[in-house]
Amino acid sequence: MEYVLLVVGFILLIKGADFFVEGSSSVAKMLRVPSLIIGMTIVAMGTSLPECSVSVSASLAGKNELAISNAIGSNIFNLMVVCGFCSLFCPLAVQASTLKKEFPFSIIIALLLLAFGSTGMMVGHLEGVVLLILFTVFILWMLQSARKARNAGVAEEEEYEILPIWKCILFIIGGAAAIILGGNLVVDSASQIARNFGMSDNLIGLTIVACGTSLPELVTSVVAAKKNEVDMALGNVIGSNIFNILFVLGIATAISPIAFIQENMVDILVLTAMSLLVWAFAWSKKKIVRWEGAVMLLGYFGYLGYIINR
Repeated sequence: MEYVLLVVGFILLIKGADFFVEGSSSVAKMLRVPSLIIGMTIVAMGTSLPECSVSVSASLAGKNELAISNAIGSNIFNLMVVCGFCSLFCPLAVQASTLKKEFPFSIIIALLLLAFGSTGMMVGHLEGVVLLILFTVFILWMLQSARKARNAGVAEEEEYEILPIWKCILFIIGGAAAIILGGNLVVDSASQIARNFGMSDNLIGLTIVACGTSLPELVTSVVAAKKNEVDMALGNVIGSNIFNILFVLGIATAISPIAFIQENMVDILVLTAMSLLVWAFAWSKKKIVRWEGAVMLLGYFGYLGYIINR
């Protein structure tokens, strides 16, 4: 029965995120916001709602290992699998501003999380508030960038189909409801499966739950890459990774302090190393090409083998 609930939960997460993104993106289109900014904000927030729902539900249920491992595991999956897989369809061009600002910012906040957790092996309420403040700063930063782009007249005109406002509201509210319900089902069923197989919540969070809640990012970015909307694809990944640490873990730790274990430290160091690798790939030619994407996919599967056997 747990497997059925797990599948139902993932379906609700994916379809809920799909509707949420479609409704939110249509609203953003009305405001004439460029695709890179949309990817890092509206789309990233929508595709990160599954991680938020799962981590917050896990925190409320006292399954703290699942909360933090889900966020870290999702970021590793987003970076290595989503970006790597997308680059197989079309080389991912990277804007210089992204390489100089948002990408290093995502690395810095990962190291900040490591510093928080390694101090007392706990991420508490105060650290959660700090993460949420940084999240607010990030959103204001993106809004300022969007304002500058709109004033410069570079907003794109044909990124999204504009839906009627009533449909936008319906998609946003219905999508969010499906995401919350799906997140609860995933937490409960995945935790039960973990207990049945003698697996730790940390391992389940890094594998089954992390991959499942990252499916919206994968689907959204692949579709964007196939349409040659590479700004949207990469912006979605970087934005989602920033959201997962600042917003998802910020909310979760503000609700309930999260225990930090030794394995979490290793996983964050792996995330940092992989981020530096992808950053180096992107710097070389201002894009991520197919062979680099293949290396990223192989790196992820190597990491997957490591965490399963450790």
